[in-house]
Amino acid sequence: MVGSLSGTPLMIVYLHGFRSAPASIKAQALKSRMLERGLGERFWCEQLPVSPRAAIALAEAEIARARSAGLQPTVVGSSLGGYYATWLAESHALRAVLVNPAVVAPLELEAFVGIQDNLYTGEHFEFTRAHIDELRAFETVAITQPERYWLLAETGDEVLDYRHAVSKYADARQTILDGGDHSFSRWHDYLDAVIDFAGLGMENAR
Repeated sequence: MVGSLSGTPLMIVYLHGFRSAPASIKAQALKSRMLERGLGERFWCEQLPVSPRAAIALAEAEIARARSAGLQPTVVGSSLGGYYATWLAESHALRAVLVNPAVVAPLELEAFVGIQDNLYTGEHFEFTRAHIDELRAFETVAITQPERYWLLAETGDEVLDYRHAVSKYADARQTILDGGDHSFSRWHDYLDAVIDFAGLGMENAR
């Protein structure tokens, strides 16, 4: 088990991607599996603000709340959520699972400046160049403790080039699957493994 935290209650902080929501397929699947395993109270996922600064602040507030309650979080981030998760993991010494993560988000989201819609809530929002500037403030040039990370990526990702993630997390645990798409189509096959990586599987077995 990576970074065992013997005796410390654990939880998962899930960070969804751009134009996504807590109602996303991946967030709901992980939440449901944790509920099935009696770990429902150890899962957190809320709607992230459009502003990267505000999104990080919201996640940091939950991390602080969790730690004050004696819980140690693992961050699980998808796409843009993976970009955020990397910064949070480095800043707060957390374990992180990155699912088809955005690696150079300020560049990858440049084409989305303008009015966008949330794929799950239908809400319209404006993504601005000021948001791009905020993203740059949370760029992690290199990870310092690769043993804390697990990269899950599919080569068929039609939105992001998976090779960027393979390079950035070169010394971390990696699961690279042929085919698939940006949604990480085989997510359901890895739910228990993600829970176990966060240390919750071992805790649940005690």
